[in-house]
Amino acid sequence: MATKEKTGITSETDQLEGKRSKLILFNDDFNSFDFVIDSLIEVCEHDPLQAETCAWITHYKGKCTIKNGAVIELKACFKEMSNRNLTVEIQ
Repeated sequence: MATKEKTGITSETDQLEGKRSKLILFNDDFNSFDFVIDSLIEVCEHDPLQAETCAWITHYKGKCTIKNGAVIELKACFKEMSNRNLTVEIQ
């Protein structure tokens, strides 16, 4: 598992227009599956099956879209996931 340091946020114009964006979780070498699953449940309001599925997709494919919405809606999840040392990006 390789670590990627991507923490981008789309432009201010996109935020104001409410364009659909996605929050992407990247794979890393140090967070456990249980920690990632618990974080997805607590922060992104995933159900346990959805959280586990996202964790496995992230593990095998290197990244997974974990939430969709306007940038403004995704910022809180982005901030909390980053605070938990999970590598996420808003696209």
